[in-house]
Amino acid sequence: MKRAVMALSGGMDSSSLLLHLLREKYEVTAISFNYGQKHVVELERATSLVNYLASNGHSVTHQVADLSSATALFESALLQGGEDVPKGHYEEENMKATVVPNRNALFSSLLYGVALSQATKHTTNVEVVLGVHSGDHAIYPDCRPEFYRALEHAFDVGNWESERISFTLPYLEMDKTSILRDAETSIDALGLEFDEVFSRTITSYSPDGDGRSHGGTGSDVERILAFHAIGRKDPVEYVKPWDDVLADALETERMHLDKEYRTRLTKIQYHVTREAGTERAFTGEYWDEKRVGDYRCICCSTLLFTSTMKFDSGCGWPSFHTEHKEANIRRIDDHSHGMVRVEVRCDVCDAHLGHVFNDGPAAYGGERYCINSASLIFEPQEEDDA
Repeated sequence: MKRAVMALSGGMDSSSLLLHLLREKYEVTAISFNYGQKHVVELERATSLVNYLASNGHSVTHQVADLSSATALFESALLQGGEDVPKGHYEEENMKATVVPNRNALFSSLLYGVALSQATKHTTNVEVVLGVHSGDHAIYPDCRPEFYRALEHAFDVGNWESERISFTLPYLEMDKTSILRDAETSIDALGLEFDEVFSRTITSYSPDGDGRSHGGTGSDVERILAFHAIGRKDPVEYVKPWDDVLADALETERMHLDKEYRTRLTKIQYHVTREAGTERAFTGEYWDEKRVGDYRCICCSTLLFTSTMKFDSGCGWPSFHTEHKEANIRRIDDHSHGMVRVEVRCDVCDAHLGHVFNDGPAAYGGERYCINSASLIFEPQEEDDA
């Protein structure tokens, strides 16, 4: 029997992680921490989830550890008595106010101690499993992989029997959307109901007195967008209707990305992709590009075309007869400039790419994707791979 010790916050990530471990046949000890957080209602949600799992035949050892007297000495907007929780996008600079100093080191130390105790008692190996993921890395330094490598080394040096303990970070390279999709797989495998599971979670850093999620904090926005990305309505209750919080979250994301695009893109790249502009014929970087390689969206790096799909149409813009099977380029009727055309946009980031016409090679279906170079980034194939 595989054994795991994990932190169960009552949030989306750790709840998904618990399901993942049960799906993988682990015997799980889940520890929830009361560290004086404003959203302490998450502990009730964690207990409710464990009880729901037990009622469906999935046993979890669950305990709540009270650390509030120690963390009362800490300063953070996330803690009782701290400043107001900032609103906005998860990756904005002001979200650093939600960092709780050394929180994950404190949690990990206690989890490691529990794991060591179990390893000694049962003469077995135990994994300390954490739900940190790539979306957290920019905001929380103690979610970065190098932090956990250093921590594991320190704990290994400082304890007997440490060879029995290992850190496992299954979500490290995932984002919130990927984590939710993993939870969907686990829920199906365990015979559970999706809404029953996630109604027993909370991600908001600023719930109201009735436990309803705020909808405007960084953690709220990230969660709302993840549920939207998998085509589901979040089953938790918000202070405003779902359609309203979703619209607000999408606008927050749009504004955040617009700031990034204005910083990262050149003027012509921004004009083309974000303002549906068009570069002049025969002026773009790739209209006459003949090297082997891939063409990705300049805004989000989605793979759109490969060089095998490119052909010389003589129009002065990069032309492709086929899109990549995973590109899912979106088509929109375009009646601008007194013409009737079909605009094509990146389905991931809504970047304007160009237009598609019916004058392409008949052997490939007869279409011509007329694409602005400014909307693309070309990745040449390495010579050794050619």
